[in-house]
Amino acid sequence: MPPTPYYRADLARIHHEGFGFHADRVAPGVLSILEPVLARRGLVLEIGCGSGRLTKYLVDAGHRVLATDASPAMVELAREYAPGVVALEQLRLPADPVPPADAIVSVGHPLSYLDTEEEIRAAVTALASALRPGGVLAFDICDLEWGRARLHQPPSVWFGDDWVLITRTSVPDDRTFRRDMTMFVREADDRWRREAELHDNVLLDTADLPDLLAASGVEAALRASFGDEPLPPGLVVVVGRRPA
Repeated sequence: MPPTPYYRADLARIHHEGFGFHADRVAPGVLSILEPVLARRGLVLEIGCGSGRLTKYLVDAGHRVLATDASPAMVELAREYAPGVVALEQLRLPADPVPPADAIVSVGHPLSYLDTEEEIRAAVTALASALRPGGVLAFDICDLEWGRARLHQPPSVWFGDDWVLITRTSVPDDRTFRRDMTMFVREADDRWRREAELHDNVLLDTADLPDLLAASGVEAALRASFGDEPLPPGLVVVVGRRPA
């Protein structure tokens, strides 16, 4: 498996410490969607678990969880933050096989980090195919509106006790959203280490996704949120079910 260019060790830790609010915000809605799966003790597959912020909510609610992420650094953090999962593995879509599950969830738009729209469509089809009868699928993904809402967005700066993150964004075309991130992390001798990552998100017309899922036997609809939480402009939620 080739190394992921995204979320190496420094940015993985910064993301865990400074950006857990999305998982906190969507967790109640996700748990509500998954209530039928909890009742029958089904297996929940989490795609793009990151450092385990949502994973911990799932485990604490009593779910059996198989958590996965493409970033080795994120997988290591999740092992520490969310013990109690059935398994925690590195998995990169669309190349890696998707294990069968009674529910598949994904938050923080990890599918948008794939390289092309064709890869995203292949990954969505693979997720649908892995869903068992009666199973539930729920994920968020970046629509074309994500880029339109962020044209000319100014740089942003975040900081913690021993890190600083500077993010510059751009929209090179109507189907690409780019984050150019520079981070500074303080080392034990009070010197600062510099690291950088460049992330591209693929944007797509999400209106096509229900038809794509229907072709794999999953009845799905687009939603504004997982529950009643507010989400950023351009982030669309897809919720589907495979008939029993």
